[in-house]
Amino acid sequence: MTDNTAGDQTPQTNVQSSGGPVAATAPRIRVSSPAGLLAVIPHLLGFHPSRSMVIVGLDGPRGRVQLASRYDLPDPPDPARSREIAEHSIAVLQRRRVRMVIAVGYGAGRLVTPVADTLRMTLHGTSVALRDLLRVEGDRYWSYLCKDPGCCPAEGVAFDRRAHPDAAALAAAGMTASPDRTALVASLAPVTGPEAESMRQAEQRTLRRAQQLTAGWSGPRRTRLLIDAGRAAVRDTIALYRSGGEIADDDQMAWLIMAVSDIRVRDDAWARMDPEHHAAHRRLWTDVLRRAREPFVPAPASLLAFTAWQSGEGALANVAIERALTADPGYSMAHLIGQALEAGLPPSAARLPMTPEEVEASYAGKERRGGVAAKGTARKGRRQGSPPRRSGGRGLAATGDAGPDPMGSSGR
Repeated sequence: MTDNTAGDQTPQTNVQSSGGPVAATAPRIRVSSPAGLLAVIPHLLGFHPSRSMVIVGLDGPRGRVQLASRYDLPDPPDPARSREIAEHSIAVLQRRRVRMVIAVGYGAGRLVTPVADTLRMTLHGTSVALRDLLRVEGDRYWSYLCKDPGCCPAEGVAFDRRAHPDAAALAAAGMTASPDRTALVASLAPVTGPEAESMRQAEQRTLRRAQQLTAGWSGPRRTRLLIDAGRAAVRDTIALYRSGGEIADDDQMAWLIMAVSDIRVRDDAWARMDPEHHAAHRRLWTDVLRRAREPFVPAPASLLAFTAWQSGEGALANVAIERALTADPGYSMAHLIGQALEAGLPPSAARLPMTPEEVEASYAGKERRGGVAAKGTARKGRRQGSPPRRSGGRGLAATGDAGPDPMGSSGR
């Protein structure tokens, strides 16, 4: 089995989708039993699910995992929501040309069975074959399809998902699983106490540093100084994390946080998210996100979401998107990534459409033409969160994201 990632999908609320195949360095594991699959699923999701319907899409005939996604179970049961889950999941599976599926419901029968029955009926007659349909509660599982008491007794089959060798192999390869989704959310929570106070003081020193850097300058020249300094900070910090280091100085962290709040610097960072270094990028933007105050959250949260999507960590990407949109509901980069996940686009679709040099040239050209949407001045006439207009169909052009402007870099 080729391990793949997953995400959350919740129709009618915030639809969130899985990715697909993860990095080529991921281990390959042959799963030969339902217990093995159940041991692997938390590592595909990034956490141990509960009150969930998990859809695992397989190719054929080898049965390799193509994608996995999770939906919240309606509580109380709701036939309309059950149909939405079934229809959305099937649409994603067919879009990805998945031939076979295993569905696993986690929770009490009263919650799982209505969704399982609807999914089974909706799949009938489609191009997607249902290989198995399971329910998990506690440390036992049942099959809705198997009627043989010899292998599927009425009391369920006992299993240990944490002690299974397949789970151990994935954990050893770095595909860990949080105890639940709440724990995954907590891993991105902002720092508190003395750490938060230290960052607040560092912000004040950063503002003074920006004023000193641009003393005697105004207008475009002042903006250029700040943007160039921000890009240099991005470049140096990415190199630091790729070499195994990390930011240990609060002033350095505060400067980076404020720098990427400008979309020109953020897009420079976006263009440097080479998927070969996804682990280093995940560490970097997690560190930055946890130390950013709410006005500065959207940029690092969106960058983290993008690199998580690249590496097939759909659940982490979804949590990062939630952080970004809580801070700024109209932040378009977060919406773009969220729409891609909702559509079930694989990590291979998370490509870099521009180099950092092309990003800089794109902004320079727009500034010369007077068409750049400076940070804090979103283009009018475009629905919030809709895809940005891209010159020639490519590029990380200004998305119109608005945000804090602590350094005055927009020239206002």
